[in-house]
Amino acid sequence: MKIVVSTIIKLLTNNEGERKRLRNSLRWIKNYFIFGANFIYMENVTLKKISEVLGLSISTISRALKDHPDISPQTKAKVRELANTLDYEPNANAINLRTRNNNVFGLMIPSANNSFYNSFLSSLEEDCRKNGYSLIIMQTADDPEVEKSILKLYRQNRVAGIFACLSPGTKDLDAYKKLDDMSIPVIFFDKIPDTDSFKVSVDDEKATIIAVNELLKAGKKNILGLFGNRQVSITKNRLKAFKQVLSEEKKVGFNIEFVVNASEAYETCYKYYAQNPAPDAIFCMSDEIMTGAMKALQQMKINYPDKTGIISISDGSLPNLYFPEITYVETSGHKLGKKTFECMISRINNLPYQKNNLVEPLLFKGGSL
Repeated sequence: MKIVVSTIIKLLTNNEGERKRLRNSLRWIKNYFIFGANFIYMENVTLKKISEVLGLSISTISRALKDHPDISPQTKAKVRELANTLDYEPNANAINLRTRNNNVFGLMIPSANNSFYNSFLSSLEEDCRKNGYSLIIMQTADDPEVEKSILKLYRQNRVAGIFACLSPGTKDLDAYKKLDDMSIPVIFFDKIPDTDSFKVSVDDEKATIIAVNELLKAGKKNILGLFGNRQVSITKNRLKAFKQVLSEEKKVGFNIEFVVNASEAYETCYKYYAQNPAPDAIFCMSDEIMTGAMKALQQMKINYPDKTGIISISDGSLPNLYFPEITYVETSGHKLGKKTFECMISRINNLPYQKNNLVEPLLFKGGSL
């Protein structure tokens, strides 16, 4: 420590009286030596502490670091050399609050333990990084109270913008209105509100219509439709399209069940396939539901496509793991992430961008029908 402090002092002045003052000023430095490494960690290095060491005002230190023309080259060099030696870093939060300029986005997803959101997250984070932004990721666990607390945290940190996936029970959007008042843009994705806001989602109705038409083309007459939480927008949209298509088919019967996870999907499928007649096809509105349905079929030794058929709406990661592969309509988390970031950047740069944005679904045929 003594060697390092002496080196800094000799670097700054040749006057013995000034050296004594500097030794007293440098008492605030806390040194942590790491054996085998040639550096020292200086804790809480601030403009004030640099000003105390150099005997200059905080304003002068700040302007010197910003290369202000009013500061002499000699003073700038002295300030920069000490700042580099002490590993000084500007307080990012203070700068953000002062300039209202941040390069950090906030993201809220229900859970990272989900293939669709994993794909979305990977795509979004990649585009953020390539464009000079960082991403804070928080999980809501589909809890409206957790959602509110995360929004408050993002508000307090003045993030540049927020990507939000609504929790099923979220009814009060006042917290989002506060963000709008603070000019913090919000892009809703996947589970979106009915309000006039910027949002990006998969074309849920079109995806369902494609899937149901595939079942009809395969000659299915007794279809079991498995849907998720009935409170969320994606369930409402997919259910609406499912009923719309099948209501026009007088010779096709169907049953609708709501399941919130793979376990409930398994139990529901087991119940229906224990009946006579059993369904001749299953429509699954998500990957999670599909895994529960497939477990029931495999346990009951019901082969597909011989004894029944199955189709799912999926991001494509799970259907290919089965044999025969499951026919699915792709709702790409990767494409959703790309479009969501594009929408955010347009808002930040005040570029024209439509409010309601849809990602087109695609059909991938396997051997399950």
